[in-house]
Formats: sequence, C-alpha cells, structure tokens
Amino acid sequence: MAALLSFLLILACLSGSFGQEDLQKKAFIFPAASRDAFVRLNVPLQEPLTSLSVCLRHHCPLWRPYSLFSYATRSSDNDFLIFKDRPDVYSISIGGSDVRFKIPKQEIPRWEHICVSWDSKNGLINFWLNGVLLPRLGAKKGHKISHQASIMLGQDQDTFGGGFDINQSFMGDMSEVHMWPQVLTTEDVRLLLKDDAVPNPLASWNSFNYTIQGYVVLTDEVP
Repeated sequence: MAALLSFLLILACLSGSFGQEDLQKKAFIFPAASRDAFVRLNVPLQEPLTSLSVCLRHHCPLWRPYSLFSYATRSSDNDFLIFKDRPDVYSISIGGSDVRFKIPKQEIPRWEHICVSWDSKNGLINFWLNGVLLPRLGAKKGHKISHQASIMLGQDQDTFGGGFDINQSFMGDMSEVHMWPQVLTTEDVRLLLKDDAVPNPLASWNSFNYTIQGYVVLTDEVP
C-alpha cells in the first residue's frame, strides 16, 4: 500500500502541481494566453446535481472572450459554464443551453465578484455581480447535471477534459472560488463578500482541493 501511495504521489507531481489547502489571501495567476494551462478542481461528487452554485473573484485585462469556470460531462461539454463574451456580457451555459447577462461596461479592468446559481426545479439562473442580483433568466428546467465531471478554471472544455482554444483561455488573477450543491440567497452572497462562510460547500477556498496544470502561479493576492 505504501508503495502504491508513493507511485500515485510521483505520478501527480509529474502531471502538474497539486494541493489541498487554505487559500485565503491567495490567488491563481494565469500570466499568458495558453491552450494547456488550467486549474482542475478535485470535487468528490456522488450523485447528479439538481442545483448548483459557483462564486469567484477575478481580475482580467482581456477584451476578447474567455472562460472562467468549466464543468464538463460525457453528455455535455458545457453542462455548467461561466464564460465572459465581452467586457459587458457574461454567458452562462446549463446543459448546453446559453443565457447572457449584460452588465455595465468598465473602461478600466477591475476585480469582479460573481456568483451563479441554477435550480433544476424551475430552471432559474441567478447572477450576482459584486453582491447585486441581476434580473433572473432561465434554462434547462428539469435537467440534471452529471456527477461524472471534469471541472476546470481558466479554460473552456470543448471535449471532456480537453479541446481547449487559446483564444478562449483566461488571463489574469482568480481567487475565492467556491461551489455548492444548492441555490444561494442574496444574504449568502453578502456573507461571502464579508469573508464569512456559507455551509455545505462542494469546494471551498478555505480548503481547496486542486491540481495546477501548465503556466499557472499560486501567489499572494494583490489588493
């Protein structure tokens, strides 16, 4: 058993940097456009999801489209995708169906805190920008998101675990990534903005289980 564990540890080191740790006050830096750099979330999912919420902070200089959070399954490469089409448009994909949230355009890139919640019961998608809930949209009522997933930050998976396009890769800083199997409330989002915890996370920035692949740097967060 000890030999097997040692082998798995060496294999993980060869494939990329990895860890499970408290990442408070830290950020992943994606310094360059890339077709092979990403952060994989290692999330122990046991059953399909009928609701899902994701929050994160990011600071990006790009004016082109880029992917922030990609949850791919065998049946849909965009089972849950957070994608920024333009500086004033976020695209959310559920089970391959897209909706778009328009936001105020910023002339100077700055940190943005976003949260996205989806509920299969009514198909509603909630989108918060810096704690403000935008008018709700809907998609894929009754859909279930498979638990057999490949979850990544910084790339858009066009196939399960791959199919990256350098022109959709993320550049910049990303921090405070969280994920839950439930719909958030505005009060939950306000707690996160105050660095408080929301119960029952699937992935928490305070105990983040991740693998770095390619040119991604984990460093202290710049205010």
